[in-house]
Amino acid sequence: MYGLVLTRRRVLAGALAAVVVLLIGTRFLLHGSAAPTRLERPIVGSVEAGAAEARGAAGPASSSRLVVYVVGAVRRPGLYRLPDGSRVADAVSRAGGLTRKADPAGVNLAAPVADGEQLVVPARLPVEVAGAQGAPLPGVGAGATPAGPVQLSVATVEQLDSLPGIGPVTAQKIVDYRSAHGAFRSVDELDEVPGIGPARVEQLRGLVVP
Repeated sequence: MYGLVLTRRRVLAGALAAVVVLLIGTRFLLHGSAAPTRLERPIVGSVEAGAAEARGAAGPASSSRLVVYVVGAVRRPGLYRLPDGSRVADAVSRAGGLTRKADPAGVNLAAPVADGEQLVVPARLPVEVAGAQGAPLPGVGAGATPAGPVQLSVATVEQLDSLPGIGPVTAQKIVDYRSAHGAFRSVDELDEVPGIGPARVEQLRGLVVP
């Protein structure tokens, strides 16, 4: 009888010891699998570490900036920085907007601006000058030289057609070029219009202004 009790005690002790070992082993396995997750870092010199260092050194990407020179009939002419992709309207707004003398039809507000570009906002011509350019003088036929210089940035097709050597087709090309590129910055820019060469530009010099 004494031997049977002793045997039961040994069995219970062995079972308890097995349970303790199992619990300790389970806890060790759980902590062992979690530790690498908490301490895992890129190895120095590895591709992952190099990429992480590059991201940290680069910092947030800075947006591209443009510098434009806004002059003419605006409230605050000068140099202005604009985000990449800005339009003429944005540059005019930064310059304080149009003045009362400005001619909105003389500048393409929807045109994109380029870095280093000069934007000229023309002023409205006086009534007497506009009348002289818009209607032919008595006794002067079509195609004659107008009384005053023609402003390329605001002139109509009819006014441009009155210039020597400029027919209706070329006059329309000048208007189309102005619509695509904005106001003329100089008379020399006429050379960029199809059908007008350096010789024609020299012929028109003095008869037209930007």
